[in-house]
Amino acid sequence: MAKRVILTIVGLMIVISVLAGIKALQIRRMIDNETAFVVPHETVTSAVVRAESWESLLTAVGSLEAVQGVTVAAELPGKVVQVAFDSGTKAEKGELLVRQNTTSERAQLAGAEASVELARLTYNRTADLYKKKTVSKSELDTARANLRQVVAEVDSIRTVIAKKTIRAPFAGRLGIRQVDLGQILSEGDGIVSLQALGPVLVNFLLPQRQVAQITTGTIVRVTADTHPNTVIEGVITAINPEVDAATRNIRVQATVPNPDEMLRPGMYVNVVVVLSVREDVLTIPVTAVLYAPYSDSAFVVESSKNGEKGGTGKVLRQQFVRLGEKRGDYITVLSGLEENEIVVSRGVFKLRNGQAVVVDNTLSPDFNLEPNLENN
Repeated sequence: MAKRVILTIVGLMIVISVLAGIKALQIRRMIDNETAFVVPHETVTSAVVRAESWESLLTAVGSLEAVQGVTVAAELPGKVVQVAFDSGTKAEKGELLVRQNTTSERAQLAGAEASVELARLTYNRTADLYKKKTVSKSELDTARANLRQVVAEVDSIRTVIAKKTIRAPFAGRLGIRQVDLGQILSEGDGIVSLQALGPVLVNFLLPQRQVAQITTGTIVRVTADTHPNTVIEGVITAINPEVDAATRNIRVQATVPNPDEMLRPGMYVNVVVVLSVREDVLTIPVTAVLYAPYSDSAFVVESSKNGEKGGTGKVLRQQFVRLGEKRGDYITVLSGLEENEIVVSRGVFKLRNGQAVVVDNTLSPDFNLEPNLENN
């Protein structure tokens, strides 16, 4: 019995020793494979850190206003007997828009003109008699006063007729008609909107700290979402003399041309104020930045000695950067990079510090300060 137990224990020890030896060989082989393993090179595209001179710009959101724009309205009550315009058409200065009923006024005008003729004859006759000393000076003054009074009555009636013959006060684009034939208008009732759509005004606000950087004549560039690829250039024509005490902003007004009437009063636009000074900056593509809560960084491509093969390779160095203004596909670097350094231009989220890379720019995208995006 004891002999069997001893043989069993010896057999177990032999099995355990064999298993331990096999496991040790496996672990050793894994360690050797790990030591010999070389991380495959990552293919990346690169960009050069460029030194550029950028225009100094101030940005704002503005609102458009017509140089001249009104809602043409009735000055006197009356019935509409003629509508002489079509909605949306252009009107010249003095062009007839609406005529109100002036039948009674014209009848009164005929009687008043007859009274003027009689008063003028009376005055002339009295003046002749006064020269012959047949009538007194007071009778001559009375005849003159009567003539002036009836002339004033005629002018008053003609003024009423003119007010009921409503004309365009200036040249511009008419809006949608707000009256119909036969409608009774009250004083102040709107007839149609009239807007001069030649040059238009752009009103926008700037912080008070930027007031010293602008003057009348400073160039502005305006873009609207209706024509996002069209930039219209104008100039600042007025700066409000006071700063808003609530917001500490100052109101600025610029005048810009309006080709093909693209801009309409009431629209909002993006305004860029072009300052006279330029700023020297270092730029890299926006896609070269790895954004992180603790700090933003970029991967610098550097040469590294390959000890095994005696050659050189490319490795990455993660460099923390401080970023500035962004324009188009580029962003400025305030610190962290030097001019002519090479950085990875895209796909940085999958890279790590010290990684070996191969640079291939055959499929590198084009980066532009003013990219023109196509709506596909």
